[in-house]
Amino acid sequence: MSQDNKYEDFLERTIFYSRWLLAPFYLALIGGIGALFFKLVKEFAAMIHVLLGGEGNVILSILGLVDITLVANLLVIVIFSGYENFISRLDVAHNSGDKPSWMGKVTYSDLKLKLIGSIVAISAIDLLKAFFNLKSHSSEELAWLVGIHCTFMISGVLFALMDKMAAKH
Repeated sequence: MSQDNKYEDFLERTIFYSRWLLAPFYLALIGGIGALFFKLVKEFAAMIHVLLGGEGNVILSILGLVDITLVANLLVIVIFSGYENFISRLDVAHNSGDKPSWMGKVTYSDLKLKLIGSIVAISAIDLLKAFFNLKSHSSEELAWLVGIHCTFMISGVLFALMDKMAAKH
């Protein structure tokens, strides 16, 4: 093997194994799910307080729980599919009967669409919460929320169209 091939081999191996530098990012996202769990417990306790006669709206509390759950689901999708697409297969899940049906089948394109779909759903929940609590939002704030939600929806449609066009070629 020539000296040039040794350098090229070293460079290619370094580039190949550098994907493992992403692993701490996925671990941090798992920590994010843990933080969301504590937020969920806090929101659930607040909902129980409302149910027991405290001040507040039960529907808004439930929407808060749904919002947190959607974000946690989004993180799970990113963690599983990102790890499998960019780092390594999750062999532990393939040997288990507990493997989610979508796991190992989500491509990068699918991941983008699932992400934007989740973001649109989260935005819709936030918008719904704002409309249930109109007195605490100005018309300008509501307009911004609607505009941002529409921007996310249009972005999602454009992502889907781009992926469909790319798949034809």
